[in-house]
Amino acid sequence: MGNSHHKYSEDELPEFTPMIWPLKEIRAAIPPEMFVRNTTKGIMFLCRDLLLAATAWSIALRIDPFFGHAVVKSVLTPFGAECVRYCAWAIYWWFQGLIFTGLWVIGHECGHGAFSDHKIVNDFLGFIIHSWLWTPYFSWKISHHRHHSNHASMERDEVYVPQTREDLGIPEKANHEIDWDELFGDTPIYTLYALIRQQLLAFPAYLLYNVSGQKNYPKWTNHFDPNSILFTKEQRAAVVLSNIGIAAMVWTVSYATSLFGAAQVIKFYGIPWLCVTHWFIMITYLHHTDPVLPHYRGKEWNFQRGAAATVDRDFLGWQGRFFLHDVAHFHVIHHFFPKMPFYHGPEATKYLKAFIGDQYVYSDTPVFKALWKNYNECQFVENEGNVLFYRNKKGEAIRRPADQYRVKREGT
Repeated sequence: MGNSHHKYSEDELPEFTPMIWPLKEIRAAIPPEMFVRNTTKGIMFLCRDLLLAATAWSIALRIDPFFGHAVVKSVLTPFGAECVRYCAWAIYWWFQGLIFTGLWVIGHECGHGAFSDHKIVNDFLGFIIHSWLWTPYFSWKISHHRHHSNHASMERDEVYVPQTREDLGIPEKANHEIDWDELFGDTPIYTLYALIRQQLLAFPAYLLYNVSGQKNYPKWTNHFDPNSILFTKEQRAAVVLSNIGIAAMVWTVSYATSLFGAAQVIKFYGIPWLCVTHWFIMITYLHHTDPVLPHYRGKEWNFQRGAAATVDRDFLGWQGRFFLHDVAHFHVIHHFFPKMPFYHGPEATKYLKAFIGDQYVYSDTPVFKALWKNYNECQFVENEGNVLFYRNKKGEAIRRPADQYRVKREGT
């Protein structure tokens, strides 16, 4: 019992000093061949993914006929056959979801210009792949590029911008006077519901309503309106083209539904697509949200500090490395150099790590555990100060800025 009364003291937290190197020094530490894009290699990865998807699809076509067969039913009993049939579909959804996510990652590479030296190749393939997975390619590419250019800036980042004490209406009182339970006293069941809602709906909600995006954008900001604040006049035609891609998918899915029935379309395509949304949100949320990662205001922010404010994770082990093209295992290097092809990530990360040392963040916490922990621990940041860390449901951080960056406040 005694330990639970240990008084929280900000002075005892590990210190953090933002990195001082200019980007060109960091880039010079990485061999130039790591930046070379190989279109043929990229296309081979794309073909591999398409072949995997087609193979999974053709195996899934056999699931229902096989378990509906009289011999199988007599061996397994009708109930047993039905149970195993559901398990078979679950396996298909898991792997096809990962394969589709890998395809989405290749579309994302195209959006960064990392897939090929040829813009037309990047945009043609990226447009088709992302439209097929319900992502407006050009519109998302534009806002995603701005996210990369401003990552971890409180004022300018596009996504995962932390809420402040003020946003949540938490008074600036000494800690013991605030009823933290009243503010954050959600039951674990409600937290789980909110987390599942985030996992399945966050990406469509971001595209449609700017949920978790920059707070000072106007109310109806979204990725489908060519006149949105997200886009310049010159980008409007690209936004319309993205919308045409999505409209083509609406038509395709409607037509497939009239041909094969809604249940078939949902089973073969709908559920794996929902898995893409889940994996993609989980990957990006966990890259940018962790109590050890800083956020910056004003002059303390620069591009390389923002790039280092991400975390590499051992995401689903070999499955994450193989199916997801290392996107989660080697994300920090991608933030420093978004045009670097994913297949150079593992090698280039060794050089980056050797150069930036403990500014490089890696976590081997199992990802579902990390998702639950960070969803609970990362609640808000302070209203003032230029180097900020997330605080939990008791208003406590696990890291603090070095003295020259601190804002002294009551009760800390």
